[in-house]
Amino acid sequence: MARVYLDHNATMPLRREAREAMVAAMEIAGNPSSVHAEGRVAKGLIERARAQIADAFGASGADIVFTSSATEAAALACGAGTYASGAVEHDAVGAWTSGTLPVDAIGQVDVSEPEVTALQLANSETGVLQTLPEGLAVSDMTQAFGKLPTSFAWSGAQMALISAHKLGGPKGTGALVLRQGLDVEARIKGGGQEMGRRSGTENVVGIAGFGAAAEAAARDLANGVWDRVAELRKILEKAIEAKAPQTIFVGQGAARLPNTSCFATPGWKGETQVMAMDLAGFAISAGSACSSGKVKASRVLQAMGYDDVTAASAVRVSLGPETTEEEILRFADAWCAAQKKYLAKAA
Repeated sequence: MARVYLDHNATMPLRREAREAMVAAMEIAGNPSSVHAEGRVAKGLIERARAQIADAFGASGADIVFTSSATEAAALACGAGTYASGAVEHDAVGAWTSGTLPVDAIGQVDVSEPEVTALQLANSETGVLQTLPEGLAVSDMTQAFGKLPTSFAWSGAQMALISAHKLGGPKGTGALVLRQGLDVEARIKGGGQEMGRRSGTENVVGIAGFGAAAEAAARDLANGVWDRVAELRKILEKAIEAKAPQTIFVGQGAARLPNTSCFATPGWKGETQVMAMDLAGFAISAGSACSSGKVKASRVLQAMGYDDVTAASAVRVSLGPETTEEEILRFADAWCAAQKKYLAKAA
């Protein structure tokens, strides 16, 4: 039986439109910084992608600085400042901020000084959405862009982080989006590319794929694709609740990404579940992080008030536009059967 991919928050499969744009870009010989005809063609591809992303992201009039990833964009945005954040932020942002802001039981962060705060729009583990205050310094919008109607112009944020591979573009391409007139100090210096904010020859192929993916993602949103995905998420959670009522669903009472479900069985380690589902033909993620062979409880769940055992026992299922009802019902059956075996052994 064919494998089922349910890990779209980690990376979304490459869209056909992005692949076609990248293949075409590979045929361009010029360096985008060169002034000859070949260079201008390469530069044109970059500017077309910049326009595609601006349109899809509601960022007309903003400055889009291409980077190697949202992680690099976070360093560019946050590295020169002193920002506060909640403990639910992605490590890429948390590495540059002080995670001292209070977080409630459904994952909402209490922001008192938005002008010195970094706040994500959507959490990658739980899918929980935040309300962004006006004047917010930085927002990680990587998970929301492409899954929710998102407008940078109306977000209230001064800077935003986005990533190509979270919406069906290539890995290794991201961007920092800046309010017009706002500037940041380059952390990678050299040739002065990207308006002097990020030196190094631009990844023309990756950027072309990013632009095409953003345009396709905007079409999906307009066509209601993610509304269908949200219905599938409801079906999934109801199927699990019916067969495994002891399951703890994280953030279920909050506004969430349409595709994300995070749930736990206390004591049944997340990475054990991931391996069991992998053997059964399903790709999912653990809510806990592993490093050097030591399993760590999810600090996101800990910040929400879950105990260490539960925080180390969560898994995340993240659906995509191509996910079918038959696939999620198969997954629910497989996961519930595996949970039943675990509980029988633990009894």
